[in-house]
Amino acid sequence: MFFIPQPQVYMRQPQSPPPAFIPPKPEVSYVVDCLYEYTYVWLLNGDNFWFYPTRVEYGEVSGYRWNGVFWMFYGIDPRIIDVVACPPIPTLY
Repeated sequence: MFFIPQPQVYMRQPQSPPPAFIPPKPEVSYVVDCLYEYTYVWLLNGDNFWFYPTRVEYGEVSGYRWNGVFWMFYGIDPRIIDVVACPPIPTLY
């Protein structure tokens, strides 16, 4: 018997664009609660964008950032994140 490695599904970028709305900015939030979910990020410098976090470590949050057309791999220093919001996404069923 031998081991056949499976593709790492959990590290793949999302297959669809983020929601068309911007969620309300919360008072307090934790990016670890938003792993593998569409997440809206507000940075301390005023930038904001959709992000799909796939990994949270000490000193780095990595995942995929939506650039308006497609998802790009991106890493963020968690010290520059102001707040995040990962709202529930409505489904058709």
